[in-house]
Amino acid sequence: MGWREWQDRDASFVKRRYDSIAGLITFFEWLLFMPRGFRAKAAAAMDLKAGQCALEIGCGTGRNLPYLRESLGERGRVYGVDLSEGMLERARALCRKREWRNVELVTGDATQYEAPEKLDAILFGLSYNTMPNHQQALANAWEQLRPGGALVVMDAKQPPGLLGRLVMPFSVWLMKQTLLGNPYIRPWEHVAALDPDLRMEEFLGGSYYICRATKPLSRPVPRLVPASAANQEIDALICTAARF
Repeated sequence: MGWREWQDRDASFVKRRYDSIAGLITFFEWLLFMPRGFRAKAAAAMDLKAGQCALEIGCGTGRNLPYLRESLGERGRVYGVDLSEGMLERARALCRKREWRNVELVTGDATQYEAPEKLDAILFGLSYNTMPNHQQALANAWEQLRPGGALVVMDAKQPPGLLGRLVMPFSVWLMKQTLLGNPYIRPWEHVAALDPDLRMEEFLGGSYYICRATKPLSRPVPRLVPASAANQEIDALICTAARF
């Protein structure tokens, strides 16, 4: 398979890979030049309020949890789901160390996860590109979001222009060997299909981004045809058919 080709791995392969690299996440952040304050900015984009509830999909070792919990406070609730038990062991250790009692972490597939309640905000934290069924996970998340709630994706992407073309072969090779993040998909376009008014901010010359969609407060109400008008349309159809 050449560097221009990508094969998404199944969930069991992704789980094993992340179990094996759980202790290297901070190293990869350094290796891939993740912008300073990136996690805090993603949490801020969720516009959380004290007492609300939020979900992180692909919560990993819990490196976004401090920012979510700080925004939600003691009365808020934080949910997290991840395929990798090895990653979640570290996240649970963090929760025990900080004595957080309002954080619930679950080992599972994001395409099937159901939160205990409707959610005020959802975050895909550096996880969307690693999911073999990412659009299914997105649809499942969107269904569980309250009207008016925010869905945020934070991740890396190919920078524009010559630089992007130059680094792409190495990026593809590195992802295949490590984090399994598909560099060819464009998650912001998937999110924009849910909210055409998508907000997106780029960092480090377009190498990283945060995008946010807001769920509409209500679904469009279908236009109802008055009974008299409907009857007139039916009579017209009958008359037209009688001519034949």
